[in-house]
Amino acid sequence: MKYLAEYLEGERVVGFCLVKSKEAGVASNQSEYLNLELGDRSGTIMAKLWDVSPEIKEAIAVKGIVKIDATVQNYRGKKQLVIQRIRPASTSDEVEMESLIPISPIPVDELWEKLLKTVDGLQSKVLQAIIREALADEEIQGRLRQFPAGVRMHHNYYHGLLEHIVSLLTAAERLLPFYPQVDRDVLYATCIMHDIGKLYELSDPIAPDYTTPGQLIGHLVMGVEIVSGICRKLDIPLGDAEVLHLKHCILSHHGEVENGWGSAVSGKTPTAVLFHYLDQIDSKMNALGQTLADAGEEEWAYAGVLRRKVWRGY
Repeated sequence: MKYLAEYLEGERVVGFCLVKSKEAGVASNQSEYLNLELGDRSGTIMAKLWDVSPEIKEAIAVKGIVKIDATVQNYRGKKQLVIQRIRPASTSDEVEMESLIPISPIPVDELWEKLLKTVDGLQSKVLQAIIREALADEEIQGRLRQFPAGVRMHHNYYHGLLEHIVSLLTAAERLLPFYPQVDRDVLYATCIMHDIGKLYELSDPIAPDYTTPGQLIGHLVMGVEIVSGICRKLDIPLGDAEVLHLKHCILSHHGEVENGWGSAVSGKTPTAVLFHYLDQIDSKMNALGQTLADAGEEEWAYAGVLRRKVWRGY
């Protein structure tokens, strides 16, 4: 099977795609056209559909699956599709969703097993109880096994958030021997819970957008609300020192408040400070890895996560 990223300029594309976004426009001859963002597991590509009928315009839906017959063209230095024919997929097409969305290269069950092993090894009964309660929630568990860590910036693929969490736990385990002033269990708990609010900040794992609560409240505060709700359910005092420390690490993990990156408070413990930098390293390295992979053989590529071009090196 050939994916969108593998097609070259001039080639014909016949296959199924996921509609990530749809925008209508009017051409100079007053006919309507559609700008579509289409995707499969290799990534996304912009597409143009000219002379759109009202029926086709209505039938094509964001987050829907379509079958296209299109040609790859070069537009302003980037590949785009010009669609000749398009139709919504039907159940008889038996399209596998795994072929239509980017997905973590690490199997979800392998990641989940590593996560549970860490939880079992926590020495703090309070933090262990909070995390076990969260992971036992069917909705949270289902979302955590599916949701990306973000819309575009890093780990932005199926069960990418779970991959991000396990990557952080691995890095934390290796760094802890160098920093005895860091609270081991709070650090591990923060790795697991820091982005738990993203499960409700984002709309879905297929073509995620930001929900209304996500935009109005944000995942840091939403994460703390989840922790507080679990504490009330388990009769754990909200003033418990480990609970306060975990909440502080969640609320400060975007760094100094003055940076304007969304932290509610600046880090005030060694654990909070270390976690912020761990999160920065893992998220930026993942994003840069994707940037260089998408650049192919190009020597330089623009990295949105750094807002500058990066060099492939030797």
